[in-house]
Amino acid sequence: MARETIGKGPNFIHPEKPSAVGSRNSLNRQNRDEYEEAKVVIDEEVDKILNHIHVKLPPEVLEKLDIMGSVKSKLHNYFNQDFQNMLNRYIVTMEDEMGKKFRDLVDKEEVRVLNQYNPREITEILDRIGGSSIFNTGKVEQSVVNMHGQLQEHIQRGVADLENHTKALLREKSDVGAFVRGENSYAIVKCSFRDNTRRPKTVMDLKLSISILDSELISRIYPYQVPVKSLIKDIVAKNIHNHIDKELDQLNGQLAEEGREQLNDSDKLFERFRIMEKYVSDDKERDSKRYQFVAKKFLDAVDGIQAEIQSTEHDGLKIRENIKKIIDNANIRNRGFNTAVNTITTILDTSKMGYQFIENYKNARECVIREYEEEEVTRLPDERYAIHLIYYDQEQLTALRKAYSTQIEEMRCEVMQLWDVCHSIYTTDRDERGKKDWETLSNEMLQSAPEPVTKKRRFGGKTEESQPELRQETKRLWNEINFIPPKDTIVGESNPTEEVKLEEIRARFPLMLEKLRRVYADEKEITPETVETRRIVETRLKFLQEQFDEFIAQINPYHVQPGLLLDVDIVTIKKKKTTMMNMANVLNEFLYSVSKGVDNSPSEAVPAAALG
Repeated sequence: MARETIGKGPNFIHPEKPSAVGSRNSLNRQNRDEYEEAKVVIDEEVDKILNHIHVKLPPEVLEKLDIMGSVKSKLHNYFNQDFQNMLNRYIVTMEDEMGKKFRDLVDKEEVRVLNQYNPREITEILDRIGGSSIFNTGKVEQSVVNMHGQLQEHIQRGVADLENHTKALLREKSDVGAFVRGENSYAIVKCSFRDNTRRPKTVMDLKLSISILDSELISRIYPYQVPVKSLIKDIVAKNIHNHIDKELDQLNGQLAEEGREQLNDSDKLFERFRIMEKYVSDDKERDSKRYQFVAKKFLDAVDGIQAEIQSTEHDGLKIRENIKKIIDNANIRNRGFNTAVNTITTILDTSKMGYQFIENYKNARECVIREYEEEEVTRLPDERYAIHLIYYDQEQLTALRKAYSTQIEEMRCEVMQLWDVCHSIYTTDRDERGKKDWETLSNEMLQSAPEPVTKKRRFGGKTEESQPELRQETKRLWNEINFIPPKDTIVGESNPTEEVKLEEIRARFPLMLEKLRRVYADEKEITPETVETRRIVETRLKFLQEQFDEFIAQINPYHVQPGLLLDVDIVTIKKKKTTMMNMANVLNEFLYSVSKGVDNSPSEAVPAAALG
């Protein structure tokens, strides 16, 4: 029986040995030069971009473009770097999906299939032993399909990174788009770039807050004190979703066999409602459909049980203790947050962004990571970062919003008190020096001016004089600081943001500074008493402004929904931006690993409340 000679690569890792694990060379390349092939692809893409630049930009701009270096060489570097990243992703995928045993299996199958002659007797023996149900390549084919799908996804992400780097090169500036890719921009709650207070010319401070909703998390996060009964209901609800999906797949398969059109998104939505009726019910009787997966007595037994049971009440033979043990062994309560912490720390390690401080509040679902343990700003370098990862449920957000509104009211009271003091100092100085402003001028002119006498014509051509009406003082609605906001609707009352109050407080600080500047502009008339008054007022003004700036730098809880919140503070040098670019890669990898992203398909959620 004739056989073909098949080259088999060595079973070890080597960068140059042909067909070794991780090698850049292959036995099946047939003497082709991979460097020339890559150069052709890279040169073509670079020339396309350069031609586009030459067509779009005028000649006088092209002469001054990128004086410090060549745009073409930078584009070559970006292409080579992204090609190398995609190659590394491909190698990692091959190692994870196939492994050593899979390589041996593929080699054996290739040798067997590529024989020019297969005796019929072997086929008959295999059919008699087990048939196609046992001797099939379904799992191998599925593994290859999964590997190919992941490879395509990695290539797509690599191309997207290449596009982002190219756009950043052409913009020659940093913005929010340098942090998060376009498909993840919806998760941004707050992002701000501002100059560092200590070194405003060379260093900038960056703050980025990303919110991942509960519905977007791949592995759902639960508060530590979530009742066991709620966990069981969520597990049952997930099982119901799986049954609904299986029935929909069977229905679509049946329609395909009959040659009919499969269900679209709208049809699937209504079909889910119809199928869901078989599994859920509002009836709480023992024989209700809602208890077909978990008996009613089990749910009643764990009613009121949270993360811990008192040792005095613990009984290892009771139903509730055994059900709680099953739930604890599955680690459903802690799995989601532990996965998020492991993901962010692993990405930081692989990205060469080490950290000297980490504090994980497991029960509070909060984790603090800092590059340096030291917190004193004057002793820290100009390139550093800090990450705050925390999970909020609806009750925590309600408490945060209440505290946030209370702090705004207290801040406003203190600022208004200082405003009255500054205004009193200004009016006293104005009256003593006899200066005029709009307030004094309007009072003087309106009080001294007589009211005009109007004449009304009566029937018959006669006229009569009307007495002047008394001027009615109306309450002023405009404070001349910010415009009158519209009245809150039902939506506004249910979702307040407090932004109007914050803008008013912010606008009062420069006005108070201007009033003090006018009062103390003439240094000749300053006395020791006025110096002391000025020092006290300016100290208070500086303190309140610093506290207000620190307060508004925080995240407004009215802008956050229940889910995982990632708060990142970065200090970076403007010319280097090393920490900023590295953290951008970390954030995108974290979002890809933790979040499912935007789902445009109809909602598939069955509320756990339907289970009781």
